[in-house]
Amino acid sequence: MDIIELARQIGREIQQDESYIKMRLAEQTSESDTQLQEMIGQYNLTRFNIDDEATNAERDMEKLRELNAKLRELYAKIMQNENMIAYNNAKQEFNQKFQRVLAIIQNSAAGDDPDTTDYISSGCTGSCSSCSGCH
Repeated sequence: MDIIELARQIGREIQQDESYIKMRLAEQTSESDTQLQEMIGQYNLTRFNIDDEATNAERDMEKLRELNAKLRELYAKIMQNENMIAYNNAKQEFNQKFQRVLAIIQNSAAGDDPDTTDYISSGCTGSCSSCSGCH
C-alpha cells in the first residue's frame, strides 16, 4: 500500500470516528433548527449593514452603535442556543483529535518517531509549575 492510499485510509477512519459522526449530527441538527438559522441570518444581515454603514462617507455613528449592540445581542442568543452549544462542543472535540492526528503526521515527516510523537498543546494551563514560560 502506498502513502497516498494510506492517507485515504486515514480519511475513511476519520469519517468513521465517533467524534466526527457526533459533530456531523450536531451540525445537521443546528442546520435544521429554524429559530437558530433565522438568528444567524439576522446576524449576517446586521453585519452587512454595519459594513455598509461603516463605509458610508456620511456614516451615522448612532446607527453604528445601535447595529453593533444588535449584533452583540444576536451573537449572545446564537451562542446560548442548545443546538449551537452542542455543535460547538462536538466540533471542539473532533478538532482536538484531528489536530493530534495532523501533529503526529507532521512530526513524523520532520523525523520524529511515529510511535512516540504526539500533539502537545501550547496553551496556558494556568499552572506555572508545568510551564516552560510565556510566549
